[in-house]
Amino acid sequence: MADNARAKRLADLIREVVAQKLQRGIKDPRLGTNVTITDTRVTGDLREATVFYTVYGDEEERKAAAAGLESAKGILRSEVGRAAGVKFTPTLAFVADALPDTARNIEDLLDRARQSDQKVREASAGADYAGEADPYKKPGADGEAEIAAEADETDDATE
Repeated sequence: MADNARAKRLADLIREVVAQKLQRGIKDPRLGTNVTITDTRVTGDLREATVFYTVYGDEEERKAAAAGLESAKGILRSEVGRAAGVKFTPTLAFVADALPDTARNIEDLLDRARQSDQKVREASAGADYAGEADPYKKPGADGEAEIAAEADETDDATE
């Protein structure tokens, strides 16, 4: 079993090799400049590598890029094996990264929250307080100072 540092180094190497090969070495038009390798993870035994990627474009371009990556898997694996110099070259699995979709979903939720906050601000713009403007009691109002003075006198007398 390999240590985590070795698996991390191999994952970084795989990410770099695959990205460079996609940019310069593969002539598949489905894998143009719109495919980005975002992350790579390698299992602890260094036998399998998962390569996460994103595609800039619509759903049709994403499907075409997935098919292109599957067809170029052998070339990419042999290039990784050549660069890594390990006894067993890990098998590559390409997975579409959900990060851009998740980020877009979070942005939509934040926009909805901003709109809701704006509606609340507009509704409360001309509103008055439900009670008094200053809800805190002050000494001296309604004889409270006299009660506080009497309590101080009784405390002094008991000491």
